[in-house]
Parts: sequence; C-alpha cells; structure tokens
Amino acid sequence: MSSLPLPQRLFARHVRWALGHALPRLAMDRAARRGDLHGQLVALSRNPRSQGEAAAIERHLMDRIRADGPVHRSRYGFVTASHPVVHEVLTSNDFRTGVAPATGGTLAQLASWARESAPVGPLKPPSLLVTEPPEHTRYRRLVTRVFSVRAVQQLRTRTAEIAEELLDDLQRRTPGAADVDLITTYCGLLPVTVIAEILGVPHAERHRVLRFGTGAAPSLDFGLPWRRFLTVERSLTDFDTWLAQHIERIRRQPGANLLSQLVTARDEDGRGLTGTELRATAGLVLAAGFETTVNLLGNGIALLDRHPDQRDALRDDPSLWPNAVDEMLRFDPPVFLTGRTAARDTTVGGQKVPRGAIVTLLLAGANRDAALFAAPHRFDITRPNAKEHLSFSGGRHYCLGAALARMEAEVGLQALYGRFPHLTLHPGARRRGTRILRGYAHLPARLGTTGPALVS
Repeated sequence: MSSLPLPQRLFARHVRWALGHALPRLAMDRAARRGDLHGQLVALSRNPRSQGEAAAIERHLMDRIRADGPVHRSRYGFVTASHPVVHEVLTSNDFRTGVAPATGGTLAQLASWARESAPVGPLKPPSLLVTEPPEHTRYRRLVTRVFSVRAVQQLRTRTAEIAEELLDDLQRRTPGAADVDLITTYCGLLPVTVIAEILGVPHAERHRVLRFGTGAAPSLDFGLPWRRFLTVERSLTDFDTWLAQHIERIRRQPGANLLSQLVTARDEDGRGLTGTELRATAGLVLAAGFETTVNLLGNGIALLDRHPDQRDALRDDPSLWPNAVDEMLRFDPPVFLTGRTAARDTTVGGQKVPRGAIVTLLLAGANRDAALFAAPHRFDITRPNAKEHLSFSGGRHYCLGAALARMEAEVGLQALYGRFPHLTLHPGARRRGTRILRGYAHLPARLGTTGPALVS
C-alpha cells in the first residue's frame, strides 16, 4: 500500500491513467484519422467489424508497414513487422523494456512519481518484464530454476486431469444440442486452475484467484477506458494483499508447488527473492499467464473450426499437436505486439533511433513475414518452421511461461476435441477490445456428441 495521503494517491492514479492510457489512445486515434498505418492498426481493435473483414484489413496494414522498409516511421515513433528486425531488437542490448528513466522534464518527473504509488504488477519493477541487468540476471536465474521445462512436464499429468474434470462438468451441465461459451466454461478455467496449482492456492480460495486474474489481465494493455483501468488497479491491489498473506502461509508450511520452491530458492550467495520480488513473480504468473493462455486456447479453437481439414489431421495423427500449437502461435498470437525503448542512440534496420524512442514490434507481423515463412497467410499445422515465430518474445525477456503455455494448449485442446470431436462454433464470436493481448471474449459453440478422450 502506498504511503501517500489519499488525495495524492487519487491524483497519482489519474496521472497513470492519463499518461498510460487516455493520451496514447487519443494520439493513436488522431494518427489513424490522418492515415498513419500504425495508428490505423491499433485503432482497428476497437472498430466493430466482422472477423474476416478485420483480419483482412489487419493483414493489409501489416504488409504495407513491412513493404515500407525494415523500420517504418510513424507519427509517434517507429514500428516494424520485419521478422529479422523484431528479433534483432528483442535480443539487442541497445534496447530495454519499460520506459526510459525520467530526465528532468516536468511530464517525465510526474510520470515517474505516479508510477511509484502504482500497485505491484507485471509492468512495475521488480517484475521480470521491466527489470534489466544486473538485477534481472540474478532474479531470472532464480525463477528459471523453478519454472524449468522439467517442472512443466511434471505438471502435464495434473493439467490433463484438470482438463478432464472441467470437461466432465461441462458435459454434465450442457446437453450436446445446447450452445455454450467456451471462453467462460473451459478456456478461462483451465489456465487459472493450473495457476492455482502452481501457486499452491487452497481449493476454497480458487474462485478468488479467478476473479483476480480476470480483473488484472488487461494490465498488460494500453489505452484502457477509465473504468477498466480502475478494475485492473483494484484487482492488482487486492491480489497483492491476498498474496502477501498467502506467501506467509507458504513460508510457515511449504507445499509441493512451484511457489513454495520460489520461496525457498537461494542463489550461490545464499540470497533468495525478496517479498516484493516473490509477489511480483506470482503476479506476473497470474496476469501474463492467465489471459495469454485463454487467448491461445480460444484462438486455436477458432482456427481449427475454420480449417476442419487440419482438425481432422490432428484426430488422425495426434503427434502433430505440438507443431499445431506453434502454428497457432504463429498465425494468431495471443500477444499482438510489444515494444522496446532505445537505451542509447542506435541504428536498427538502417534506421537511426535516438535514445528514449520507442520501437513498436508487431509480433503478429513478424510471424507473417514472407522472407521466412512460405505462404505466410496460410494456416498449416505441418509447417516445418512454425516454431520460428516470435510470439514468446526473445532475448533476456523471452517468455518465462512459454513451455507452460505450449503444454496447456496441447493438453487442453487435445482433451477438448477428444471429448467433443464434433464441436462446432456458432455465429457471435467476439474479440476482446484490447490492443496488445489478442483473443476472444466470447466463443459460442455447440459441443455435439462425445467421443473417447485423446489426452496422453
């Protein structure tokens, strides 16, 4: 909790919303009206269009940005949809996450002051998303030991059990001929239940984690309306308060979960994570690991519904699932874009970028770069280089939960189609109105008759 008096806390909250959401939204809308390609691409997420029409416009805009050169100069910075340039920026020491440190300007100083009183969250230090070396190196090394590929594989069996339990409940409550929203009844429940297992959340409190996750997920986005911004900050604050108490319980009585391992982890000098670092990591797992996986599951279902031949191929050969998930990540990534700030004057893609300038990295555009992917606008689960997508970022900020997200998608989708092989989507699917996170808010479907489970 911030030590600022209440009036100052309220003012700081308004500053955070104005600088992080209201003004960028106004700027992008203005740029879009003036024909700026970057602005039009960002504004597209709020325009009510059919899925097919929106996808076609989006593809056209990204192709135009890429055709303009490796780095496109927009009205408010730089943007790129080039796979090699996006990869270069993600792995370069010339760029950092987050915003540049305040340099003395009134607005910069005001923004820095307002951020200090923000709740612990994925976009506030010491979150791994916005921490840089040397702090990031020590911090990430400790966390990576716990969130290893081996640890994820050990979670696979439990994830399969959770998926079957959710499908059992869905089957009991929903006759085959009835419509169901797959986001609220399955895609949203699977990742939050897995996260609850990771954090060692008692069963009686898991509904609270779902509420926290749902409220906090848009914290990774920008341009939020005031009411949604308030919901995000309150959810982050409530989760942080609950988490501090939960971590103390874990310290007293560690369990067989990854959070307990984080609490007891020590580096070579015998140092562990601080209380704030522990809460920031758990908050990152919730905020970044919840909605992104919901989006991956929902996007995957929508893609397989539009490509029944690919769905049938997976039924005939389940060994294709791992590559299919990577193709889903490439074709319709759960994170549409990210950004980096130049730490110093530099050059990328032949373009001079001054210190403090932001380069917007269109992950979805890089994943459709014809220089790397043949027929990039075709969804193909047998694509040999599907895994070369950049949907999990890259470099020192490569997604900590990449292996977990892949595993959840493989297990969750295979279980869903194993139980309901005749599942079909109905009209009424609606995308979220977010700019960075990409997925469905509603995905109405008819389950159809059941089949044998296919989860391995």
